[in-house]
Amino acid sequence: MRRICLTVVGLYIGLLTALGQTTRPDSTQYQKRKLKVEEINLVSSYYHQEGNHAAVTGGIGSQKLTDYSNNLEIKLNKYDRYDRKHTFDFEIGVDHYTSASSDKIDPKTISSASSADTRLYPSLNWTMENEKKGTTIGAGVSYSHEFDYQSTGANINFAKKTADRNGEFSVKLQAYLDNVKLVYPIELRTTTGSGSTGREHDHYDISARNSFSSSFSYSQIINQRLQIMFLLDLIYQKGYLGLPFYRVYFDDNSVHVENLPDNRFKVPIGFRVSYFLGDRVILRGYYRYYKDNWGLGAHTVGLETPVKITSFFSVSPFYRFYTQSAMDYFAPYGVHTVADKYYSSNYDLSKFNSHFLGAGIRLAPPTGILGWNKLNMLEIRYGHYVRTNDLQSNIITLNLKWK
Repeated sequence: MRRICLTVVGLYIGLLTALGQTTRPDSTQYQKRKLKVEEINLVSSYYHQEGNHAAVTGGIGSQKLTDYSNNLEIKLNKYDRYDRKHTFDFEIGVDHYTSASSDKIDPKTISSASSADTRLYPSLNWTMENEKKGTTIGAGVSYSHEFDYQSTGANINFAKKTADRNGEFSVKLQAYLDNVKLVYPIELRTTTGSGSTGREHDHYDISARNSFSSSFSYSQIINQRLQIMFLLDLIYQKGYLGLPFYRVYFDDNSVHVENLPDNRFKVPIGFRVSYFLGDRVILRGYYRYYKDNWGLGAHTVGLETPVKITSFFSVSPFYRFYTQSAMDYFAPYGVHTVADKYYSSNYDLSKFNSHFLGAGIRLAPPTGILGWNKLNMLEIRYGHYVRTNDLQSNIITLNLKWK
């Protein structure tokens, strides 16, 4: 964890130095349109969970997991000669996790290759806003890498404001081309072929997983106090959609690798509303309905209430309720039969209800944090999550903003 934090801090210092050189004043005729730093965000979080339904061991066993996450975001902007605003958003994230269940992929070892892992995920996005026309276009690329998973993504987006500037329609198209490393449970590996011995230097087979999505939204300012937004996503996945180290135990005590259909279509529909209850309180509500072709359906209801204590200090309690039905191919340990074509004992796909509640505090003094006016915002959020199939977790997040 210490090395990860030092890496992120080092990247931040190096990028800040480079940006300082980029924005050094010059004597050209386009000096006022030079690229400049809009804001810098550093987000760090710690997550810990406990549970008793690990998919690695067929729906039983410890789900204990910890994750340390650090994310650095740098936004730069400039105006071109046509007064269009160009924004460049660079992010780099590093996650490190340890998992008790993943260590059971090969229980004979002291610590298997997947008992702990580090994920690196940079991304770069560009947008161009024409304030006169009320239009915005953009594009971006992303990458993610860890021991058994690699993802490459790209996106394009477009937004258009209404004539009175009180409404905006936006659309975003995304594609992720992923590769899954086929790390099977030790007892299900063959004596010949790639990765057969389970040694870390073996070469595992690779299977593709591709995801394509389109996101639509429309926001509208109703009056000075009320704003609403409608959301719709259409998501299609194709390829290897399970995980090769998730065991499934049948009713005859035989063990198998999770097997799911090679395509999935998801449709989430959502609605957001923000109501300004005076000058100090905002009510933010959210509802989402989800359905897919695996038979899983879900409802999410959330409420967050930022309360301004002073002009620069606010508190934001929040609560989210979630309920879902089980997908068609889920069954607990020892229930699936040889007649089942598809099968999984992953309790993330089972029927359950969950509650997520917590609060955040936000400091944004006019003189900056600790008198450093460039560091203009500090936010700390804590959340506790519990669901009805014996899983609970806690997360704490720190967000620092330089502007």
